[in-house]
Amino acid sequence: MTATPALLVALGAAVGAPARLLVGHALRTRWGAVPPAGTLAVNVAGSFLLGLLVGGGAGPAWLALLGTGFCGAFTTFSTLALEVWEAAEDRRRVEAATVVGLSLVLGLGAAALGYVFAA
Repeated sequence: MTATPALLVALGAAVGAPARLLVGHALRTRWGAVPPAGTLAVNVAGSFLLGLLVGGGAGPAWLALLGTGFCGAFTTFSTLALEVWEAAEDRRRVEAATVVGLSLVLGLGAAALGYVFAA
């Protein structure tokens, strides 16, 4: 790839953000999932993809396009933080703690699994 890193990041983000929206929408409409389920799904999938990229030795251009661009727009820490905050504020503390715990365990596990698969 010969495009500049900034252009690669922008191209990846242009695909990642709508993909995140579509995943969340599909989980809500097809399976009646609550919003944290969509956030968890994209964060775990993005972690797996990042593990694949790093474990597979992706070069700087691929990391810019897919790692920073796509995964950066596809995954979302800010939405996770807001959903956890809202759950805690509504006294749904078990839900808040569960979402945080699952995000950490599944996200790290998915990244490790992707890394091992690609290595």
